[in-house]
Amino acid sequence: PPRPQAGPRPVGGPAPVAGAGAEGGRPGPRPAPTTEGPRPGPRRDEDDEDGRKKVAGPRGGAVPPKTPPVKRAEPKRRGKLTISAALTGEERTERGRSVAALRRAKQKEKRKAEGNLPVERVVRDVVIPDTITVQELANRMAERGANVIKTLMKMGVMATINQTIDADTAELVVGEFGHQVHRVSDSDVELGLVDTGDEPEEALVSRPPVVTVMGHVDHGKTSLLDAMRSTNVVSGEAGGITQHIGAYQVIRDSGQRITFIDTPGHAAFTAMRARGARVTDIVVLVVAANDGIMPQTIEAIRHARAANVPMVVAINKIDLPDANSNKIRQDLLQHEVVVEDMGGDVLTVEVSAKKRLNLEKLEEAILLQAEILDLKANPDRAGRGVVVEAKVEKGRGSVATVLVSKGTLRVGDIFVAGAEWGRVRALVDDRGNRVNEATPAMPVEVLGFQGTPAAGDDFVVVEDENRAREVSEYRQRKEREAAQVRSARSTMEQMFERIQAGEARELPVVIKADVQGSVEALVGTLEKLGNDDVKIRVLHAAVGGINESDVTLAKASDALIVGFNVRANPQARDMARRDGIEIRYHSIIYAVADEVKALLSGMLEPTYKEHFIGYAQIREVFNITKVGKVAGCMVTEGIVKRGTKVRLLRDDVVIHEGALAQLKRFKDDVREVREGYECGMSFENYNDIQVGDVIECIEVEEVAATL
Repeated sequence: PPRPQAGPRPVGGPAPVAGAGAEGGRPGPRPAPTTEGPRPGPRRDEDDEDGRKKVAGPRGGAVPPKTPPVKRAEPKRRGKLTISAALTGEERTERGRSVAALRRAKQKEKRKAEGNLPVERVVRDVVIPDTITVQELANRMAERGANVIKTLMKMGVMATINQTIDADTAELVVGEFGHQVHRVSDSDVELGLVDTGDEPEEALVSRPPVVTVMGHVDHGKTSLLDAMRSTNVVSGEAGGITQHIGAYQVIRDSGQRITFIDTPGHAAFTAMRARGARVTDIVVLVVAANDGIMPQTIEAIRHARAANVPMVVAINKIDLPDANSNKIRQDLLQHEVVVEDMGGDVLTVEVSAKKRLNLEKLEEAILLQAEILDLKANPDRAGRGVVVEAKVEKGRGSVATVLVSKGTLRVGDIFVAGAEWGRVRALVDDRGNRVNEATPAMPVEVLGFQGTPAAGDDFVVVEDENRAREVSEYRQRKEREAAQVRSARSTMEQMFERIQAGEARELPVVIKADVQGSVEALVGTLEKLGNDDVKIRVLHAAVGGINESDVTLAKASDALIVGFNVRANPQARDMARRDGIEIRYHSIIYAVADEVKALLSGMLEPTYKEHFIGYAQIREVFNITKVGKVAGCMVTEGIVKRGTKVRLLRDDVVIHEGALAQLKRFKDDVREVREGYECGMSFENYNDIQVGDVIECIEVEEVAATL
C-alpha cells in the first residue's frame, strides 16, 4: 500500500522527531527545506514577559530554566510511627532519649561531681585447678587478659592468652591482683569415695564371715565347697582344676550364713589368690593328707600372713590309705604355722570331701573364729564392696561378681567400680536367683556396667549419675596417661636393650578370655616364658569373644590369637581364614603355656655340638697341577670321613679350620678311612700344609634350642 504523506507542520510547534512516522512509529520522508524567510541563527537568550531569561532551543523554541528547590517551613518529622498514629493521622512526636542513656548521663554527672575519688576494688574468690589457661584465669578474676599477660611478664613467664600455666604460677598472679585463691585438684572428684571406717557403734550389726579357701592344685578345695553346698562345681571345670575365682554362701541348719571364696590352686593364678586373701576375714588352708605341703600351699600361707587374717587348716583326703595327718602338722612347723595340737593357735580339722566327713566340725571352727573376730557392719548406708571377678556375657553385657562389704546394694543404685560406672539393673545370687538387695558379706552378680571393670576394683555406690561419670572419666584419663608413660618407657628400654644385646625376637600375642582373672593369669604366665633371645609381647588382652578388631590387630602385627574359654564370631573366623591368622583355642591354662613355650623354642637359633672322630698325620706333601697341594696322610686315631669339618694343627695350634675337598685311597675317592690306613687329603681353598701337621676330623651335630 502507498505510504501516507506527512501533513504540514504547525507554525511555532515543536519539530517532529527524526525518523518518527505518523503511524506505528514508522519513519516518514524528510521534509524539504523551505525558502521562505531566513534560516534560524545560533541559540540566543530572550526576555520573557515576566522579565526572566529564557533559553532558545535548537529550533528556536524557548526552554524554561530549572526552578530552585523550595525550603521546608515545618520541622523534619522524627519519632516512631505507631499503628494508632497511622490510622488516626496523628502527628508523630520527636523521639526522646532512652532510659539507658539518661542513666549513663546521670552516672557521668555523678562521677564529675565526686571528682577523682578512688574506686572500691572488688575482691573475688578465684578457683584454680591443676592447670589453667591465661584467658580462663583472666575471666575468673574479671581482669583484662593483657593485664594478666603483663603481670606474667614481670614474673619472667612469657605466655600467650591461650597458653596453659600451672597452679603455682596462677596462684602468684591472683595474689598480685589482690584476689582470694582456692586451690582444687582433678582428684577432688574422688573425695568421699574412700572408706573412712568411722561408723557409730549402735548402727553396727553382726554379719556373716567371709572365708577364702586356698591351697595347692588338686588338694580338694572345690570338692570340699561342693560337699558343703551340695553342688557339683568340679564337673564343670576344664581339666579337673579350678581356673576361676568363685563366691558362694552356705546357710547352716541353724540359719547362720558363711560366705566362701574359692580360689584356683594353679601356679598361674597368684593374683587371684592374693585378691581372695585381701577381701577375706578367715583363710581356710586345704592340704591333702597324702600329698603334704606343696609350693602353692606355701604361697597361700604367705598371702594369709600378708593380709593379717587368721587361718584354719583343713586336712583333706583322710579317707585315703596313704593319708598321714601328723606329718602335715609337723611340716607346717617349718613355715611357722603352729597348730593347736602342738601348742599353737591355728585350728586344724581332718575332713574328707568325698566321704563328707567332719564338714560340720569345719563349719563350727570357722564360726568360732568369726565369733572371736566379732565381725560387724552397718547395713543402713550406701553399698560398698569389691569386684571379685568380671566377665562379658552375650545378652547380659558386662557382669561382675561383687562381694558387698558394707551397706546394702539395691536395684537402681548408681555405682562406680574402678574406671567404670553404671546403674544396677539386676542382682543375681550364687544360685542364679534374682534378688532385690544384697546385704553385707553377700556375693552377688551385678548387671548394668557401662564397661568391664578390673577384678579387685572397689565398688562404691554414689549419689547421682553426674558424680559417677566424673569419677569414671577422671580414672580413665589417669589410666591412659599411665599407659602412655609405660609404653614410652618400655619403648626406650627395649631400644637400648636391642642396641646392647642385639635384636631380640618377639612373638606378638592377642589374648581373649572369659573372665578378667583369667586374662591377668594368662598375661602373667606368658610373659614369664621368654628369655634374652625370644620374648612374648602381649599386644592386647581383654575379656570377651574374638571379634574382627582382634583379627585386624593380629594381621597388622603378624600375631597369634589365643582364645581361653571363648570362641571367635563367624565374621572373625572368616577374616582369620582369609588373612591366614592363626587362632588357638584352649580351656586349660597349662596347655596354653606349653604350646606357647614350644612356639618360642622354635624361634630360637639351634645350637651346634662337636664330636671328635679321628686324627690323621701328614707324612708327605704332593704338588699336583691344577689341583694344588695334596697331603699324604696316615690315620693315627679314629676315623676320617669325607664332608666333615677338619682342623689343621701345627705344633698343637689350630692354624686352619674348614672342610675337606678330597679324600682318596690310591686313585679312588672314598667316603671314609679308618685307623691305620693311608689316604690322600686336600683342603678347600687352603694350600699351606707341611709335613708333620696333624689333621683333626670332627662331626657337628645340630641341637634344637629349648627354653
